[in-house]
Amino acid sequence: MKSLTSQELIIQSNLSSLPKKRQFGRRSHLPLESNYLWKIESGVVRTLTYLEDGTTVTLGLWGVGDIVGRGLSKTEPFEIECLTIVEATITPFDRLSMSGVLLECIQQAEELMLIRSHRTIDVIIVKMLIWLAKKFGRTIETGELIDLRLTHQDIAELVGTTRVTVTRILLQLEEQGLIQRLPLHLTVVQAQELWHYEI
Repeated sequence: MKSLTSQELIIQSNLSSLPKKRQFGRRSHLPLESNYLWKIESGVVRTLTYLEDGTTVTLGLWGVGDIVGRGLSKTEPFEIECLTIVEATITPFDRLSMSGVLLECIQQAEELMLIRSHRTIDVIIVKMLIWLAKKFGRTIETGELIDLRLTHQDIAELVGTTRVTVTRILLQLEEQGLIQRLPLHLTVVQAQELWHYEI
């Protein structure tokens, strides 16, 4: 059996002293360490960075069962912000099947890259709503309920536009009966009709 170095023993000791499952409030940040990741047990987080001019760029949205952490990104700066109340478990690298974790990260990055590659912001927002409904939605009588309190600014940072543009397009979609905004920023998406949306 391989003996641990003094640095590995310190890391292991630090990890064992941390609570295994922790709860974080909405808009708080998960601590970042290079030697462990977080498994999301409940709630939704976003990974993000900032451009030189201070613009926030959302790198991904992650929910129950997803793994996030500093060790999965080369982006600098890098943060993990809770979009809801979140419960997360500290997970050392050696306890994970990294191929599965990396595959999830790559697939989500490709999906978001494809969405952001459309030519008009209207289509990008529609495609993002469909993606959100697929990842975080649940079917109700009138469509897919995206049970996330995303602000217009959150959506703008996700698709790379301004809050004003998001507000205008969401209002347009609402007037067309394709989405319905409910209290607490919940959104009902008529996903089938959005698939055929024409600008």
